[in-house]
Amino acid sequence: MLKSFGLVLACLLLSSHSPAEEGGSSNTTVGKVPDQAPATESKAADPFAFADFGWLNGNSRQTTFPLDSKVFTGQFSFDSNYVYDFAHPTDHTLIGSTNSGRTGEVQVEQLGIGGDFHYENVRGRLMTQFGMYSTMTPRNDASPGRGQWDLGDAYRYVSEAYGGYHWDIWNGINLDVGIFMSYIGLCSYYNFENWIYQMSYVSANTPWFFNGVRVQTFPNERLKLEYWLINGWQSYGMFNEAPGLGMQILWRPTGDWSFVSNEYYGADTLQQPGRQRAHTDTSLQYKYYDKPANTLSKGAFSVTWDMGCENGGGVTCNGGSGGPAQYFLGLMVYNRLWFEHDHHALTVGGGAINNPGRYLVLLPPINGATAFSSASTYFTQNPGDAFRAWDSSITYDYMPSQFLTYRFEVIHREANVPYFAGSGGITPPGGNSSAPNAPGSGSTVAGFTPDLEDTENRVNVAMMVRF
Repeated sequence: MLKSFGLVLACLLLSSHSPAEEGGSSNTTVGKVPDQAPATESKAADPFAFADFGWLNGNSRQTTFPLDSKVFTGQFSFDSNYVYDFAHPTDHTLIGSTNSGRTGEVQVEQLGIGGDFHYENVRGRLMTQFGMYSTMTPRNDASPGRGQWDLGDAYRYVSEAYGGYHWDIWNGINLDVGIFMSYIGLCSYYNFENWIYQMSYVSANTPWFFNGVRVQTFPNERLKLEYWLINGWQSYGMFNEAPGLGMQILWRPTGDWSFVSNEYYGADTLQQPGRQRAHTDTSLQYKYYDKPANTLSKGAFSVTWDMGCENGGGVTCNGGSGGPAQYFLGLMVYNRLWFEHDHHALTVGGGAINNPGRYLVLLPPINGATAFSSASTYFTQNPGDAFRAWDSSITYDYMPSQFLTYRFEVIHREANVPYFAGSGGITPPGGNSSAPNAPGSGSTVAGFTPDLEDTENRVNVAMMVRF
């Protein structure tokens, strides 16, 4: 399989140069037409530039980039929120979310400064991450527990960091090496680009970033084929000895439709080299109404469905003599309406998952537990352990500018097992203590039991700036 991937990569690199745009959440032109190109040579159309796709869930709605220049397009991103949890956990901790971690407080969730470098077809991107993201994201990666040099801290303040090159083949080919965003789960890592604030489980429990190599190919202006050779499933390092392999197909036949399919295969369970993971993720988005002059100016919906499983190392995809079934099934659906020249919007939707074995369930940070340390005594992740959950939300956005969003969201979530923080919280009296330091070791604190409930109701209020 690796040999086939290498042959594809080698074939893609055999040709000349010029710029293109990357379809996705960062649509920044990179490179320039070489000065020596013949005057009669026409530049291929930029990918996905034939229509405005700012309506998409997971895409920025920006049409103006005030920090743009010949060699650098800057970006500033700010996301601050307040979460009102009706359970009123005494330690103000929120469970099962990648974009909110504290309740009853104003928190800076994400502050990013960076942008895109582009000169003579050489490209690069850097985005920093400060605030809650810099602690919540690394704690969900178990790979830093293998080996030395503390990868979690090394990359803690970086969300994207890569360099690459652009070739003028078809409508463009890009080769990038470093940390780049994952598209699995539809929603963007940056809340400003999403229709909702609290993503449903399909997005919240699938990768936000990859560390490795990607090749983006654009056979025409409506199609992207992208290939990944990466360290693993949202991991700074490699869990075992095999890298992760994946690809994406993104097709936008018109300005009203977007179809994306992501495929992944890897060995991503620490200390389980014989266990393989496969995952497929598909999203369809359709803009069914677009009349800018009307009070109701736009309407669109998104549907995302995921399937995956793990096999080997004591588990199977379907159950049997090799061990209990360990798989992932997920769905999320949203409908969004825009009003008054797209200055207001209302989004309604939700989703559900079934994940026996809980291998993609976000581990509750009970007593400071991380994906590496594990808290198996309080919330087990044993082969076959059941986890089924669903959620729904209503989101109102006020967008006075293309650079600013105020968001108000009501959320309800349920699970088949106690999972969400109750009034007693999940932190021992006096703070975290006796945290385990090896996968699956588990530990308890004398006299302490975390307060977990199977339902959650809360309100998110957020302000997001992006330019």
